[in-house]
Amino acid sequence: MLQDSLRPVYIGVSATTPVAPSQRKSVISLLAHYDTPGVSPPSARIDRSLKLQQPNSIKLRDAWRYPIFAVNKASSLARDIIIHHIWGPRRRTWGIEMTVINSMMRDVSRHSALADITTVRMVMGLAGLVPLPVDALVTPVTFHVRRRNLRGILAVLDAQETGGRELSGEWVVGKKLWQTLQSDYKSFNQSGSEDSSLEDSMTSDGFTPRKRHSRVILYIHGGAYYSSSAAAQRMISIPMSKYTDTRLFAIDYRLAPETCFPGPLHDVVYAYLRLTEDLQVPPENIVVAGDSAGGGLCLALLFYLRDNGYNLPGGAILFSPWVDLTLSCPSWDTNAAYDIVPTPGPTAHLHPVVMYLGNGLEEYLTHPYASPLFGKFEGLPPLLIQCGEAEVLRDEIMLLSHKASLAGVHVQHETYEDAVHVFQAFPFLGSTNEAFVSCREFVRHRLPELQASTPKTLGIVCKARLNGDIDNENVRVVRGDGVETSTGRRDMEVQMQHRTLTVDQNLPSWGPTSDSSVTDGQSANSVAPYSHTPSHLRRIKSAISVLVADAPLTKMSDGPRLCASLGHTV
Repeated sequence: MLQDSLRPVYIGVSATTPVAPSQRKSVISLLAHYDTPGVSPPSARIDRSLKLQQPNSIKLRDAWRYPIFAVNKASSLARDIIIHHIWGPRRRTWGIEMTVINSMMRDVSRHSALADITTVRMVMGLAGLVPLPVDALVTPVTFHVRRRNLRGILAVLDAQETGGRELSGEWVVGKKLWQTLQSDYKSFNQSGSEDSSLEDSMTSDGFTPRKRHSRVILYIHGGAYYSSSAAAQRMISIPMSKYTDTRLFAIDYRLAPETCFPGPLHDVVYAYLRLTEDLQVPPENIVVAGDSAGGGLCLALLFYLRDNGYNLPGGAILFSPWVDLTLSCPSWDTNAAYDIVPTPGPTAHLHPVVMYLGNGLEEYLTHPYASPLFGKFEGLPPLLIQCGEAEVLRDEIMLLSHKASLAGVHVQHETYEDAVHVFQAFPFLGSTNEAFVSCREFVRHRLPELQASTPKTLGIVCKARLNGDIDNENVRVVRGDGVETSTGRRDMEVQMQHRTLTVDQNLPSWGPTSDSSVTDGQSANSVAPYSHTPSHLRRIKSAISVLVADAPLTKMSDGPRLCASLGHTV
């Protein structure tokens, strides 16, 4: 039913295509299933009676299962590669890389009994060994968690804090941006006044360098709430910082099942308030961003801040956000053969929803802070939402975009043809470059258009605290081959002193090597020649879009990509 009602989205209905009233009513009826927290949709796939179990340990008597699994997976991989070369890929635009990845991940959930949570986390951690974008500074940060008199659902957890618990994360800053920030800060320390040349000059987007560099991104990693880390998601956080030309802080929140809901939300809220209260970053200068489960936490953060009277950030960027823990949308079935996300099994073993909600599954399954699709979206800042056409979360993400748009939120929703879940982490896809270009345009242009007074210039105290947090003895340079080195920073300081700062072009990267080398009129392909596969982003126009005022199309690049905004801000 959902797939039929959203069919105009899939086939790219134009702005002038008439939409039947019956179709419009069908979509609204679907959204009504997500208006009542506590009531699951009729199509929910999760058993509310599931309970959190003790972690299964791998037993020696099960050792015979592993070679069988390896043989089956190897034969499946060989078959898929042969089919790819003879009859073509499973999806029209896939290269051999996506065919291999899909073959490795397909049906893996059927063999979940062969792994425990430690093994899964170890495998996810291998992402840190993949060659990364060139030359960014990464600074690990650890801070104590104190009471902040939080309200609402987090009041009890906040009252338990004694100041002894620690949270960690890392700052990510592109090499060129670091050079600019250091020059500005050192100039102030030496002269007692800020470099006037930064205030007098104007960039191509109409901002002074100082004002444009005042944005801060709070990044929340995904991983189904029980795996991954800030470091493992540098495949996203580093190019995000480089494309948007902003400081980025990635938080390591506590993972399930050791910490169940709302514990991870507590950590994310604390990280946000540390930026606004301790480091004194203006809330409107902050853009929260996240992928998958991290995208769901982004929306939970926005809901919590709004509901409890805190200042909201300037905007949010969501990569394939997981917003419906009831797993009720049909794309969980229709795209299961294409996506890299395994469908959770019928038991509680390694079931991400059961591990995240724990014994509170019955109470929190449809809570807006856990399943944001059930929330109210009035008053939220502008949203950039990106998803893949071939991912299992596609339908719930589309419903999310429609629901937020109907609530008056400015939504820029982009669906990339044949792309899988969090495709932004795969640098060999042309759509990855296009997605980060769109993030750059959203941060640099769309948000200032919608919020005329933002971003604000950072105050002296704020810049000093940010500099102390980012530039200290813990800072490391991450090279394009993934190697972290403290000597790289010293070499960079020498280069900066002699005005010879360079970037190794032989190392892989899909982020712009410098801001000045990329103008707003350039195509996305000219930004990063590493991309070699053409991307296809379909214009989103569905039956529900006609219920709100149409927003004008915005040209994001000269590539083959169109973007539509669902509704206007109010």
